[in-house]
Amino acid sequence: MDEKTRKNITPRAVVLLSGGLDSTTVLAMARNEGFACYCLSFQYGQRQSIELERAKDNSVILGAVDHLVLHIGLDAIGGSALTSEIEVPKGRSFDDMETGVPQTYVPGRNTIFLAYAMAWAEVLGADNIFIGINALDYSGYPDCRPEYINAFEKMANLATKAGTEEKRSLVIHAPLLHMTKGEIILTGISLGVDYATTHSCYDPDREGVACGECDSCRLRLKGFAEAGIKDPVPYKNRVL
Repeated sequence: MDEKTRKNITPRAVVLLSGGLDSTTVLAMARNEGFACYCLSFQYGQRQSIELERAKDNSVILGAVDHLVLHIGLDAIGGSALTSEIEVPKGRSFDDMETGVPQTYVPGRNTIFLAYAMAWAEVLGADNIFIGINALDYSGYPDCRPEYINAFEKMANLATKAGTEEKRSLVIHAPLLHMTKGEIILTGISLGVDYATTHSCYDPDREGVACGECDSCRLRLKGFAEAGIKDPVPYKNRVL
């Protein structure tokens, strides 16, 4: 394919989609930028599956070309409150969330997810990957920092046929990296995102109702308060 033909084709992007607030916003942003979006989600042994149901719904609502769900067994490794019997922290202050790595950190998760996204992007001929990480409200996760994204992007371009033989550059987009949760929500609403179809809770009940007390729920509720909008999803206990 010559360069002129390539430029006339709608650019493809792999979008990591969890079904949560951030990744759904990123999907809307990628679509708004004119990308043909191929969404990638994971059943990785997490303690609840409602987020995958939300991811499937939102990939359709927001016009993704395809949605692939891969099954990987990170629960066999454990080491996280999201993949084992470790208790999910509840009621932590926002100051506490900025101190240390929490029990909800899943060892290697973003690196594994991005590696799969890199592989699919190469097969699709896509030069772009979108991920919804955030360096402001990131709850202490080491794989949600800008230096991590920069390092993975460099590695990806050294590790693929596209980056070496074909001399193409894979770009990892993290458009939410320096945005507050309130700014993310207002951006999503401006792009038509219905946050009632998203799920963020680490420890929902059997009906999928968010607890309102885990770090993710509290950060989400804080964001809606900052945006001056009521969060449309139900909670067992709305705690700020």
